[in-house]
Amino acid sequence: MSCTTVLAGKNATNDHSTMIARTDDGHFDVKRIHVVEPEHQPKTYKSVLSHVRIDLPDHPMRYTASPNVDPKEGIWAATGINAANVGMTATETITSNPRVLAADPLVTLQKAKGNQKEIPGGIGEEDFVVLVLPYIHSAREGVRRLASLLEQYGTYESNGIAFNDENEIWWLETIGGHHWMARKVPDDAVVINPNQFGMDAFDLDDAFGEQKAHMCSSDLREFIRDNHLDLNQNGVFNPRDIFGSHRDRDHIYNTPRAWFMGRYLTPYSHTWDGPNAEFHPESDNIPWALVPDRKVAAEDISYLLSGHYQGTPYNPYTSHDTGLRGTYRSIGINRTGVTSICQIRSDVPNDIKGIEWICFGSTTFSAWLPLYTNVPQMPDYLRKVTTDVSTSNFFWSSRLIDAMADKCYADSIQDIERYQTAVAVRGRQLVREYDRKIAETGNLSLAEEANRKLAQMAREETEKALNKILEISSTHMKNGFRLADN
Repeated sequence: MSCTTVLAGKNATNDHSTMIARTDDGHFDVKRIHVVEPEHQPKTYKSVLSHVRIDLPDHPMRYTASPNVDPKEGIWAATGINAANVGMTATETITSNPRVLAADPLVTLQKAKGNQKEIPGGIGEEDFVVLVLPYIHSAREGVRRLASLLEQYGTYESNGIAFNDENEIWWLETIGGHHWMARKVPDDAVVINPNQFGMDAFDLDDAFGEQKAHMCSSDLREFIRDNHLDLNQNGVFNPRDIFGSHRDRDHIYNTPRAWFMGRYLTPYSHTWDGPNAEFHPESDNIPWALVPDRKVAAEDISYLLSGHYQGTPYNPYTSHDTGLRGTYRSIGINRTGVTSICQIRSDVPNDIKGIEWICFGSTTFSAWLPLYTNVPQMPDYLRKVTTDVSTSNFFWSSRLIDAMADKCYADSIQDIERYQTAVAVRGRQLVREYDRKIAETGNLSLAEEANRKLAQMAREETEKALNKILEISSTHMKNGFRLADN
């Protein structure tokens, strides 16, 4: 599944929080957000796609999830934060190459044929959050649990997975069917990862030693050596070159997104435009992690994940023909189901450290709503979603706004920005108010009350925006005609 990931270390953010964020770009998947209580977590998990069965540990924790509303292809929980204030987003589909996949093939379902019994496949994006998030108490522990599952069951796809807690962010990338490597995100950095194998540096000595900031498969050195995978020159170990891809298609679909995000994050410390640019949209060497020129907030991450090359000749919505518009794949696209920012804060009581910013549909036009995660249930406006179009929930209302605003971008974008700003401002005001109330009273049940008010506010602002965008869209219908037009 094509997605875009942004990870922000605690010293790179305005409030010393850690943030992991990802667009979940399926095929117009209908999504909702809900809370999974321990009694609703399965004892034995079975994957719909790969048919693998896995017994799960006892004593799962409460966690949030954003599953598919239609379960025919599995849960696809996508993202969430658990009761231990650990966040997870899974997965960023990444690239590999034939040398890696030949040496450690992906583990795919082999259906029964003749006298041969079915052989289950490995685990993948459908499964990861449910298998891991309810059982981990730190980001580092998330890497270890997922790694053990990958080594035992394998995977049928190449993926990147992020974990965060109050202090650390870890990023794990799969290598073939069973191998993996993981790196702690530098505290002062922001990671940008668009559907490619991302890590461009890795300390094997640390991974096989103290594991301060690097972990990997126990036989990774031998795997590289025995399969002649090392393409690096002059002793510089670049895992992107070894395990990733360098396809022409990457230069249209993937690297331009990294260029747009890097350009936003470091406009002064790097040169991104002009004949002397260090990096251009098709560069293979755009850094995986950058120290931003200024601290970033949740709004900066939402801007990045809403990106469509605004301010560049590649913007598909530009009003004049640059000869380049629409050349590259935008970050904010039409088929996104859900996008989230899992934020773990350090300046509030432990029970409310987790905030999940949720955006349904195309991020270019939809609003981002902050929610407390350590609650027994999400409001109906967010969790009661069906596969039928309806204005009674945040998902479908967002999708309706997206579809109409796209057709009349120039006339509607001002109202879209007002809508997005209103939800962001009012959302932050409510979170500030309830942070204070909960800190003063110690009453955690107020978090559920806050979410109800946040959902009601989102509904009010979304209905106002829907009314306005429908009016604008209606005036642009091709069958418009008035008597005065004669």
